[in-house]
Amino acid sequence: MSGLLVAGTTSDAGKSVVTTGLCRAFARRGVSVAPYKAQNMSNNSMVCLDRDGTPAEIGRAQWVQARAARVEPEPAMNPVLLKPGSDRRSHVVLMGRPAGAVSATDFATGRRHLAAAAHAAYDDLAARFDVVVAEGAGSPAEVNLRASDYVNLGLARHGDLPVVVVGDIDRGGVLAAMVGTLALLEPADQALVAGFVVNKFRGDLGLLRPGLERLEELTGRPVHGVLPWHPDVWLDAEDALDLEGRRAGDGARRRVAVVRLPRISNYTDVDALGLEPDLDVVFVSDPRDLADADLVVLPGTRATIADLGWLRGRGLDVAIERHARAGRPVLGICGGFQMLGTEVRDPDGVEGPPGACAPGLGLLPVTTTFGPDKVLRLPSGEALGAPTSGYEVHHGRVSRTAGVEDFLGGARVGPVAGTMWHGSLEGDAFRAAYLADAVGLAPSGVSFPAARERRLELLADLVEEHLDVDALLGLARDGAPAGLPTLELGLAR
Repeated sequence: MSGLLVAGTTSDAGKSVVTTGLCRAFARRGVSVAPYKAQNMSNNSMVCLDRDGTPAEIGRAQWVQARAARVEPEPAMNPVLLKPGSDRRSHVVLMGRPAGAVSATDFATGRRHLAAAAHAAYDDLAARFDVVVAEGAGSPAEVNLRASDYVNLGLARHGDLPVVVVGDIDRGGVLAAMVGTLALLEPADQALVAGFVVNKFRGDLGLLRPGLERLEELTGRPVHGVLPWHPDVWLDAEDALDLEGRRAGDGARRRVAVVRLPRISNYTDVDALGLEPDLDVVFVSDPRDLADADLVVLPGTRATIADLGWLRGRGLDVAIERHARAGRPVLGICGGFQMLGTEVRDPDGVEGPPGACAPGLGLLPVTTTFGPDKVLRLPSGEALGAPTSGYEVHHGRVSRTAGVEDFLGGARVGPVAGTMWHGSLEGDAFRAAYLADAVGLAPSGVSFPAARERRLELLADLVEEHLDVDALLGLARDGAPAGLPTLELGLAR
């Protein structure tokens, strides 16, 4: 088995970026490569097909990484997906299918079956591909969680994988974080840590070089490269740490306000809008920010009733209703569409307390009832005279009043539209038709699929130029070098 684990000093250090870039760089060399993340915690998911052709759900980042690797996404690439429903409870997707929930108290002891499934999925990929590039989660130095870990060093020990630790220098303190990460690990784990990668560097590399040399001296491990910060490197994200990065910029002729719900999910639905040169896309949580919006978007949510309460508590419901009554467009996607209806019911407690029920915003004549069975689909069709497609991943079943116009599995009344299809705006023809109809924009000619491919190629170019790809591929094939030194705490005194 050949593989490499890309770990990070922190969450959002650049693990996904490095993993994605390596997948494309290895694929360019003719290597059969698969991405893998044992456990992903994200409300940004994607529907793919299992090997038997049935729809399955995985984290969006692994779906993009599969595209980078030029292979079809499959659930083995993200065997465990945790979708937070609250601060203490997450819904579990196991090998692409719903599998109950785990709470914070289950974290250390209630996940052995998840670990077994994750390791089996890794072994399956390793048997079918030349190389598996595995992405860790959080930090491998979370020693309080090491006993139950199966995504960082627990995975590395299972597969005898060499580990490369990525650190974000833009945050500061990256050298200390790298040394500290290594020093906190037990000796058997340290023996697998084979090097480092610095991410998001700006400035003169010569000024950084003495620090890198000192890092190599202290740890006995090489720095495999320094990735520069680049404004055009951004990928479909896993979480909501940097929503502000999606605004288009100055000079736009129309303003799109996306409501930043507390439990927002699949907000990558609006990424394609952010590429439109005449749209300024902003995420908002204050009703005053809707006053001058040309289009309001209510995105998906993992807790529809709870986020409806949040909307009302902030007065956003009134602002959205005022916007719609003035004849200006509102677009709801999945949970956001359900909020636009007359009522949302959760009799079985799928998203919250059993029996929960709340009135919707009343802008569309639909009702939603949540049930335990999840819908996973890859639908296609036509709307506004344009072909379109998307994906469905939801527990809510929507019933609409007879005679109401269908809109991509949803409903439309005047300027207010709602759809159950995620990803429909990524289709260039439909996005152009919707923007022309809703806000009067002429087609821009921007292609979202082409832009995603350009970003993947740019990332691979940066990886090829600034990282030692041959050395990293050699690590993946040969494993961590024998005899790596163990770093004891206090060594740097």
